[in-house]
Amino acid sequence: MRDPFKNPFPSDSARYAIWEMLVPRDIDAFLAADWSMVEHDFVEEGFIGIDGQKEVNPDKWRLAFPTLSAYRQEWLRQAEDFAKQSFAEDTRTAIFTTTTLEDIEIEGDMALVRKKFDGGISKPDGTRDVMQWQTLYYCRLHQGRWKISGFTGYLPNPMG
Repeated sequence: MRDPFKNPFPSDSARYAIWEMLVPRDIDAFLAADWSMVEHDFVEEGFIGIDGQKEVNPDKWRLAFPTLSAYRQEWLRQAEDFAKQSFAEDTRTAIFTTTTLEDIEIEGDMALVRKKFDGGISKPDGTRDVMQWQTLYYCRLHQGRWKISGFTGYLPNPMG
């Protein structure tokens, strides 16, 4: 059984840093609705974000975030909306348990990172907020550290 809080790359400094950026730092910033916790994890110039709309067909994917500013707005909207909701369990634990990031492909100063969500968070009324999607992050070594330069996200998990 994997420990969802434990970085699976203890002896690989690049993968370790990428996991730390995309799992604990991302989750903690989202739960705090605090963009400043992650703002330095992005390469602003040339940033691009694709919204897969949980659709398998790429014809339905959209260039929803042509700039980092556009993504920041949506990220904050989602984080603030999430913060207003009530849950029947610890949200941090539930999100960590739902999140898997074990596949990082690195070629030189570029990385393709696969982050998957499979599960949900229980609500007080007995329903669940389902988290069932995946994101492909495009990262690069920028100014001495790994950063996100773009992503294709909100993809179905599994894909078809």
